[in-house]
Amino acid sequence: MGELSLQERYAPDNRCFGCGPKNEKGLRIKSFPRGDREVVADFHPEPHHAAFGQVLNGGIAGALLDCHSNWAAIWAMMQERKLQSAPSPVTSDFHVVLKLHTPLDAVLQLHAKVTELDGDRATVESSITANGKVTATCRGTFIAVKEGHPGYHRW
Repeated sequence: MGELSLQERYAPDNRCFGCGPKNEKGLRIKSFPRGDREVVADFHPEPHHAAFGQVLNGGIAGALLDCHSNWAAIWAMMQERKLQSAPSPVTSDFHVVLKLHTPLDAVLQLHAKVTELDGDRATVESSITANGKVTATCRGTFIAVKEGHPGYHRW
């Protein structure tokens, strides 16, 4: 593909469990912009991501949706403000609904879209799709923090 993910481009030294390129034991989500307020990613679960049998752990599903949604917020804020570097949003809240069992033996499609953007606050709706079926959804609020906050410019 050749295209760098948002994480690789704007936070190459990030060690976040969900999306940090430098976390060798993390999920290493790679989010790609699709428009000004949307990001997409493919994720290949591994056997150690299982809850039981061939089913993805719900906490892993939540981490995928949380981090991918945060990058949708980052991307939308960058587009809205015409920024050249990533702001520092953190998760304020997120609510995950596990609709179906998410299989381990499928490529998972992650989709996140900013539905509201008001200054430093973004509301994001996201989903996991496997084999053409939405298996999990999320709605969350992400707030860009200022200097002095532990999450400020963590990249």
